[in-house]
Amino acid sequence: MTANDLKGKTIAFAASGGLDSCTVTRWLTELGVTVVCFTADMAQPDEPDFSDVEKRMRACGAADFIALDLKDSIAEAGLEIIQSQSCYEGRYWNTTGIGRHVIVAGMVRAMKKKGIAILSHGSTGRGNDQVRFQLCTNMLAPEFQIYAPWRDELFLKRFGGRSEMIDYCNERKLPIKASKDAPYSTDANLLGLTHEAGKLESLETGPWFITPGMGVLPKDAPDKPEQVAIRFEQGRPVALNGKNVKAFEAISQANVIGGRNGVGIASHLVENRFVGVKSRGVYEAPGMELLGSAYMYLLQLVLDRRARELFDQLSMFLSKQIYQGYGFDLASHMAREALAPTVKLATGTITLNLY
Repeated sequence: MTANDLKGKTIAFAASGGLDSCTVTRWLTELGVTVVCFTADMAQPDEPDFSDVEKRMRACGAADFIALDLKDSIAEAGLEIIQSQSCYEGRYWNTTGIGRHVIVAGMVRAMKKKGIAILSHGSTGRGNDQVRFQLCTNMLAPEFQIYAPWRDELFLKRFGGRSEMIDYCNERKLPIKASKDAPYSTDANLLGLTHEAGKLESLETGPWFITPGMGVLPKDAPDKPEQVAIRFEQGRPVALNGKNVKAFEAISQANVIGGRNGVGIASHLVENRFVGVKSRGVYEAPGMELLGSAYMYLLQLVLDRRARELFDQLSMFLSKQIYQGYGFDLASHMAREALAPTVKLATGTITLNLY
């Protein structure tokens, strides 16, 4: 679809409140498109006041704003990642990949209630997210159409990149937070932060270059171990240090505990993107690293040799499926069903020293 196809129509736009969201919303509005912005609240640590997103999007021309409370949904999705140990190419806990699945599922439900059948997003042409939004929507609502501005020649002729978008927003006095001298970009949800682009594109820039948002760098962590006991019952973390928790609380508290000890902060990866390019990312996922490591030790105790071999194959398969946007397809459902018996066995308490 092109912007010309949208004139006079209503679309649902997945808005983060960032530069792309503000630019696309205003540009489409000026072309006669009714833009309803949908923003997911997934306890993203880089957005301290979630209500600010609505103010920014309405100021950019959004006809309506729908806040999606997906905090419990992202926590449950994160728990599933832990149970399947679905790390992509190392120790990337698929925090953004699974987050896109959660967003699309939440949007599709809300769009059907609002009677909107065109889903739009601001994902760029060289990233994985454009594929994830497309595939997840196709699988959950094949009757929906997708509008991706970064695949629209009209949009590309108007905006060559970040610099032109910033100029466009500044000319219209839109409330953007982006600047041309930003050292890198960040995407976040409850499960973690992903840092990329900017100065991180250069391998001359070390991963410690980032300013952590979920804890401290290991060199700044306390010079003293902190002990934490994690109780799992049938694969679910039900208590931290003897205090009962639900999924959201478990990950939230693990983020704090792990973060202050430098656990899962500034993990470095040059990964193979689904779209065929390499990308360098620096990741923060203290809660996922803490709970995920504890779960890994528990699996070592309960799985026999053959079960472990099959588990590892399914784990790698699911990690790729989620990373590439295939988390809702038949093969992913089959893999989850195959892993279900291991989850039922995962009961026990794991105590770790964090240092």
